[in-house]
Amino acid sequence: MSTLLKSATIIDETSPFHNLQKDILIQKGQIIAIENHIEEKKDYQVISLDNLHVSTGWFDSSVCFGEPGFEERETITNGLNTAAKSGFTAVAVNPNTQPVIDNKSAVEFLKNKAKDHATKLYPIAALSQGCQGVELSEMYDLQQSGAIAYGDYNKPINNDNLMKIALLYAQNFNGLVLSFPKNNAIAGEGIANEGVNSTKLGLKGIPAFAEHLQIARDLCILEYTGGRLHIPTISSAKSVSLIKDAKKKGLQITCSVSAHHLTLTDDELIGFDGNTKVNPPLRTQADCKALVKGVKEGVIDAITSDHNPIDIENKKVEFSAATDGTIGLESLFGSVNKILPLDKTIACLTTQAKDIFNIPKSTIAVNEIADLTLFNPEKLSIFTKEQIYSSSKNSVFLGKKLKGSAYGIYANHQLILNQ
Repeated sequence: MSTLLKSATIIDETSPFHNLQKDILIQKGQIIAIENHIEEKKDYQVISLDNLHVSTGWFDSSVCFGEPGFEERETITNGLNTAAKSGFTAVAVNPNTQPVIDNKSAVEFLKNKAKDHATKLYPIAALSQGCQGVELSEMYDLQQSGAIAYGDYNKPINNDNLMKIALLYAQNFNGLVLSFPKNNAIAGEGIANEGVNSTKLGLKGIPAFAEHLQIARDLCILEYTGGRLHIPTISSAKSVSLIKDAKKKGLQITCSVSAHHLTLTDDELIGFDGNTKVNPPLRTQADCKALVKGVKEGVIDAITSDHNPIDIENKKVEFSAATDGTIGLESLFGSVNKILPLDKTIACLTTQAKDIFNIPKSTIAVNEIADLTLFNPEKLSIFTKEQIYSSSKNSVFLGKKLKGSAYGIYANHQLILNQ
């Protein structure tokens, strides 16, 4: 069946139809016509939605699904359906499962479970065996099996030499190394940003310096070894400055920021809600402003949901005992679209993010593969549990105002809508 998208405003800077409102006809997974008006036929699946906008498919570079081992948090099937309904045609899935994704068979398990879904799954393999930070994983074999990068999710590599060897070795096959920005010795047992609020609330603090020190170390090693390094989910103003200077030096360094670190501060902790306990911790308004500026200036390359489903038994507990993490696929676009220009938001979710991880890119043009996200950039809403498709409901954005929402996607010959 052919699919006809009616009166869709195209947001794609690589397309000749950028910022134009057009009808788009898709047949057998390919765009076969883009015109001012395409006549409807009986066998067409016609999609006519309020203020419909279309971009190339969004990619999220940091997603957790739980399976295998933590299916009570999320399964791969429901996770990919959640991603599709939230506007994502591709996601990079972290290795924080049980067992850890640190071998060929584990990568193949993820890829086989994700087969035939509209949203593509790209595995990020563990950098170290068991994510223990002691011995390197079989990086080349993992790449040959389908891993797109290597990182111990939310766990810093404390061993300087291990990071050095990883960056050196990965250059043999253009591998991308991820390094979580946290110095454990400085962070200690902290659970919140060290500052006024942590003091008022009696919470052990994690100074932003713990992030700066780790990033500075990684950049020193990168300058020595060469290679490709990605810093996921930075959270502070100084981190932006460090990475900006490294890019000026010509180092192959990229970074991402989560939607919640762009838009929320540690003021959220006042209610001791376990959903606000994330890693890195929410920081200050000054940090938010610096991160937003970093995105606008191109220092920060990608925006991620850092989607991490946690079951209620590990969230609805005393704040200090709550497991770190928030879901975010469903709320990512609406949360950042209200603070960033639309073109920049889309670029951070498409071309810029895909470039880092070597994800195939497309454009909106005739005879191109249809890999599309459908959305409304103007819809205003309050985020509620009814808008959550994830199995776990641990969202830091519950009750927050959003601007814009995804309708769904067309990808892999499938139309997935959330209504």
